[in-house]
Amino acid sequence: MTKKMRFLPRHRGQSLVEMGLFMMVLLLLLAGAVDFGIGFFSYVAIRDAAQEGALYGSIVYDKDNPGYTVSDFETMIINRVENSSSGPVDLKSSSVVVGVVPPSAWCAGYPLRVNVSYQYPISMPLIGAITGPTINLKASATSTILIPPCSPAP
Repeated sequence: MTKKMRFLPRHRGQSLVEMGLFMMVLLLLLAGAVDFGIGFFSYVAIRDAAQEGALYGSIVYDKDNPGYTVSDFETMIINRVENSSSGPVDLKSSSVVVGVVPPSAWCAGYPLRVNVSYQYPISMPLIGAITGPTINLKASATSTILIPPCSPAP
């Protein structure tokens, strides 16, 4: 008595197709995670630049040059922010905007705010279609002016 064996139909290439579909989804998720990581690193860079500018602005007063104007101080702070780093964000590029909110009086105890804004380019094509080609990253830091002491009121 011989048994006839039934063979299941062959599904050549099914595993390869399934792996290809799965790999496409996996690579998209991986690329999105990398893009998010680079964006977060860029945010940390502009936040650190804002902190550098605020700290520098709190001590930039030069007693040997009392003729400085508020605009001179703002220019000095903006230059300090732009020169604080060149990577991962080039702070001198046109996609970075640095702003200084001066205190009401440039003497000890008044707050100084430095704002940095950066247009982060999205490299993921699917995410870029939803959010647009760039995402605006903003960071600000506030520091208290340390010198010069405020002159006493008469």
